[in-house]
Amino acid sequence: MPMKPARAALFPLLASLLLISACQDAEQQGGQQQQQQVPEVGVVTLKAERFLLTNTLPGRTTAYRVAEVRPQVNGILEKRLFDEGAEVKAGQQLYQIDDDVYQAALKSAEASSISTRSLAERYGILVKENAVSQQAFDEARAASLQAQAALDEARINVRYTRVLAPIDGRIGRSAVSEGALVTSGQAQPLATIQQLDPIYVDITQSSREMLDLRRDLEAGRLQRAGDNAATVTLTLEDGSRYAQEGKLEFSEVSVDEGTGSVILRAVFPNPDRLLLPGMFVHANLVAGAKSDAILAPQQGITRTPRGTAVAMVVNAEGKVEQREVVTDRTVGNRWLIASGLGEGDQLITEGLQYIRPGAPVTVKPAGNVAEQQDSAAQPDADQ
Repeated sequence: MPMKPARAALFPLLASLLLISACQDAEQQGGQQQQQQVPEVGVVTLKAERFLLTNTLPGRTTAYRVAEVRPQVNGILEKRLFDEGAEVKAGQQLYQIDDDVYQAALKSAEASSISTRSLAERYGILVKENAVSQQAFDEARAASLQAQAALDEARINVRYTRVLAPIDGRIGRSAVSEGALVTSGQAQPLATIQQLDPIYVDITQSSREMLDLRRDLEAGRLQRAGDNAATVTLTLEDGSRYAQEGKLEFSEVSVDEGTGSVILRAVFPNPDRLLLPGMFVHANLVAGAKSDAILAPQQGITRTPRGTAVAMVVNAEGKVEQREVVTDRTVGNRWLIASGLGEGDQLITEGLQYIRPGAPVTVKPAGNVAEQQDSAAQPDADQ
C-alpha cells in the first residue's frame, strides 16, 4: 500500500531533530569535561622584602694575646709555681731560678756603689778648695755612676730569677722541670700563656667576592647595612650556633698571592672558654641590605635537563607561564631570586605535575610551603 505524502515527509524532519539533540548533548558533555579537566594548583604570591644579605665564610680561631715565657738569666730551675692549664695573672711568679750567684753579685755591687759614691762626695768638697784636680773629681764621679749602674743591673738579675707571667691568660704545659739548666735567650720557651677572652677569629674572603660586593654597593643593588655591618656570628664545627656575637676589627691591606684571599679579623667574647685557638668555624658577615629582595620557595623552582632554573607562574589570563629565573643563593628554605620573578607573581608550588605552559588553571593558596626558615640571611629588623 503506497505511503501517504504527509507521513513520508515526517521521517526526514524527525531524523534532523534527533541529530540536533545529539549534537547539543555532545557539546554539553564536552564543556563539562573541559571544566572538569582544568587543574587546580597551589600558588604563593611573591612579595618584595628587605633583609640583610650575609656571607658565610670559613675562619679559624686565634688567641687574643700569646706570650712565650723565657728565662732572662742563666741558672738551675728550682721550682715550678703554677698548675699546667690554669689561669694565671700578669705578674704572678711561675718559676724560681737559683739566685745564690746573683745575690752575691748584688752585695758586691752594693759595696762598690757605697765606696765610689763616698769617694765622689769627698772629692766634691775638696775640688772646691782646690785640694784635688777637677779631673780627679770627674773620674771619681764617673766611677760612682758606673758602680750605681752595676748595682741596678745586679738588682734586675735577682728579680729575673723570679720568672713572672707577662700577661693574664691560660698557661699551657711546662717544657722544663725542676733541676733543668735554663739560659738567657734560649730558643725553647719555658711555657706559653694565651689570652682566650676575648678571642680572635681570622676569616678568609676571596678577593673576587670582595670586588663583587663593592660593585653591587656602588651600583645601588645593595645598600650599606649601617651599624649591623660590623656584627659577626659564628657556626661551630658541630653545626651549632655560638651564643656570643663578635665585631669585625680590620681587614688585611694585601691579598695572599697563593690563595687569592683577604684575611678579615673579628673579635668575640669567650667567657666560658668554649672557643679554643685553632678551631675551624664558619663566620656569618653582613654584606649589605637589599631593599626589594624576592625570596621564592624552593618547591616552586625546578631545573631543566640543561640545568636552567625555571618557575611556573599563573599569569593575568589564568594560564600557566614558564619563566627562566636566575637564583643568587639559598636563604633557609627559599631561593634569593636575581631575575625572572617579581613582586605580585603567583608562583606555582603545588600541582606542578598536572600542568603545562599555556594551560588554564584554577588557583588556591599553597599548602606545601613551610614557614620561613632563613638561616643564611635574616630579614632586617625594620620590617
